[in-house]
This record gives sequence, C-alpha cells and structure tokens, in this order.
Amino acid sequence: MTEFSHLNASGEANMVDVSDKESTQRTAVAQAELSLSSDILQKIREHTIAKGDLLATARIAGIQAAKKCADLIPLCHPLPLSKVTIEIDEYHDGDEVGLRVQALCKTTGKTGVEMEALTAASIAALTIYDMCKAVDKAIVISKIRLMEKQGGKSGSWVREHD
Repeated sequence: MTEFSHLNASGEANMVDVSDKESTQRTAVAQAELSLSSDILQKIREHTIAKGDLLATARIAGIQAAKKCADLIPLCHPLPLSKVTIEIDEYHDGDEVGLRVQALCKTTGKTGVEMEALTAASIAALTIYDMCKAVDKAIVISKIRLMEKQGGKSGSWVREHD
C-alpha cells in the first residue's frame, strides 16, 4: 500500500512539496448523482423551479467551487485552472430518476486536479439540492467519485466499474 503523501515522518499533516515535480498537462473528471422525484425532474424540464435557472446556477456554482478548492480543502495546492466544465444530464435507472453532474477540470501544473473536479461536482449537486429542497427534501446526493484522470507521474486512470 502507498504511504499517505500528506503526512510527514512524525505523522503530522503537511502540504506536499511539489517544487521538484515537472509541470504537465493534467485533467480530471468527477461525477455526482442526485436521486430526485419525478415531480422535481418535471419542474426542472419545464424550468419552473421557483429559485430560477437551476442548471445555469449549478454550473456556475461548480465552476466557482473548482476555483476555490484550495480555500476549502486545507492541504490542496492552489492551481491555475485552464478549463472547468460542468455537464448535467438526466438519468433513469429502473424506478429511480435523477440528475448526473459531471465536472471536468484541466490545468498545466505540478499536481493533479482530482480534488478540483470532485469539489466542482459536489458543489454543483449541493446547489441543485438547495434550489429544489422547497419541493422535496428527500433528494439524495450519492456516488461522488473520480471517473478518470490524466497526466502527472502516475499517468492515466479510468474508473472501470460504477
């Protein structure tokens, strides 16, 4: 098993020193899912959520979250993001319906953008919950996960199974 990179020799948390690492292009894609009632999904389709344009607001929230990741997660390095996109699509799985949020983040740097992508997907999902909670508080946010990453010393990785 790999040792935790954020612990020093005494076991104390610290920020990883990336100063000797080579800058490379890095990309990460993360996802979050929201299980919704059919009523909420219909209101989203009809653009009748009382708080306004749900999808645009969630996309902007996700982008802002990626940009603020280092402020939210204590040991993350601030990164110059070159691209952040948020895609939100419906899914249907048997009786379950909902929205799938996918965040893509890119940078050229010395450390990866996995945390930025995960933060973006999470905050976009939380924004959807916030805008829909007046209709139904039983929304479930789940499956927040990294789907793929590229670049850096460890190379490419793609999730094989959900």
